Amino acid sequence: MISPTQKFDWNGISIAWGTAGSGPPIVLVHGTPFSSHVWHRVAPELARDHTLYFYDLPGYGRSDKREGQDVSLGIQNRALAAMLGFWKLERPKVIAHDFGGATALRAHLIDGCNYERLLLIDPVAVRPWGSPFVQHVRQHEAAFAGVPDYIQAAILKTYVAGAAARPLSDSELEPYIAPWTGPIGQSAFYRQIAQMDQRFTDEVEPLYAEFRCPVALLWGEEDRWIPPERGKKLAALLPDCALTLITGSGHLMQEDAPEAIVAAALRFFAG
Repeated sequence: MISPTQKFDWNGISIAWGTAGSGPPIVLVHGTPFSSHVWHRVAPELARDHTLYFYDLPGYGRSDKREGQDVSLGIQNRALAAMLGFWKLERPKVIAHDFGGATALRAHLIDGCNYERLLLIDPVAVRPWGSPFVQHVRQHEAAFAGVPDYIQAAILKTYVAGAAARPLSDSELEPYIAPWTGPIGQSAFYRQIAQMDQRFTDEVEPLYAEFRCPVALLWGEEDRWIPPERGKKLAALLPDCALTLITGSGHLMQEDAPEAIVAAALRFFAG
């Protein structure tokens, strides 16, 4: 269902994308360190009555990963704006998770992208954010990029597993880990962490009150990456934004509680 097998050339960067289903459009925007695979348990239900558009952010998944590449939040909003233009979507419904949330917020407030409605899931949106691991990698990117394969695999498994509230099996973890292995993937993993910069959310945080479409917010009660208190702060900044806490879910709600996302999306998008 989720297979970004098509390619879009954006300023010389190949962005992997795909589509599924039939009906009104929904755009799915993933976060870090994930890819469009993150929607694999949500997409089948939403695609029954909607056309889903999804892509791998530049520097992620099957999209280009290059030495010296800018994969920061400073360019991800521009990439989303380019994808919406390529797809000829003027006011789609959007679901965005983690860094994808910051990307959707920035694309709306900086690039003028319009959405019919925006559903945010545990987004990176208000300060402070960035785990101790992120801060450490930012100071020692080169050292981490050169660790042996078996250490890289162990780091990835531990890191991704920590996003979920429930235990994830090796087979469930593998699609999340695979894009970040090997010489290209490993360097890309630490590159995107090293470029995590709070200034990109600071830039738009004062503008949240100016949001021009309905916004709803889902947050995992057991999110160990970004605590629910950040969700309460964000909901207060966005106009008429309802916050729903999801019991039994961590940051990776797509694995912990995909049914909660589907139910909330169908209800919210129906108006």
